[in-house]
Amino acid sequence: MVGMRARLRPNALSAFAADRALPYSRAMDVSDAELIACVLAGDESAFEPLVRKYQPRVFATARRYARRESEVEDIVQEVFIKAFQKLSSFRSDAPFEHWLMRVAVRTCYDFLRKHQRNRETALAELSDEEDRWLDAVASSPADTPADADAAQALVARLMESLPAADRMVITLLEIERKSVKEIAELTGWSVSLVKVRAFRARGKMRKALEKISRDKYL
Repeated sequence: MVGMRARLRPNALSAFAADRALPYSRAMDVSDAELIACVLAGDESAFEPLVRKYQPRVFATARRYARRESEVEDIVQEVFIKAFQKLSSFRSDAPFEHWLMRVAVRTCYDFLRKHQRNRETALAELSDEEDRWLDAVASSPADTPADADAAQALVARLMESLPAADRMVITLLEIERKSVKEIAELTGWSVSLVKVRAFRARGKMRKALEKISRDKYL
């Protein structure tokens, strides 16, 4: 385990920080199931091709929830360490990638809970672009592009103002376009809980935007 942790240090992951993939080794021609069998038989090095294969997607997921690249790298490292430690619990009735992404999403959720920033500061000061976009919405809502950079930045602020569970469910539902059933599988929450959290999270975002508008124009 110590050897695996050393191989997954952030510096070893930095080649992927700019979405550059390392060259595949010959082991990449081996199936996931065969590599997993080798790891469970005691060959730790057989885990490395799995890391190389799925690291870009885990990085992409981590970037949904962390701002700093150092935090992203920490999350990715933690995902693969957990996956390595829990590999014996993997069941081949579903693809390894699905199992790994459950580990990734739950690790990201743990990160959000541990690093919940001051939610008030996320909406404290709007940029000039965000101010102008809100003015445009107020004067002519139908003519204001919803996908404007300022709108996306404001949505990101609203997301950061949410508690961890709310931010997780909205990210999966609205940004990654996952179904309620898929979110339940990824998070381990029940379908009904996902629906409730999504409803409440949308309501909180709407109220936060209304408060911004009210404070700005009253």
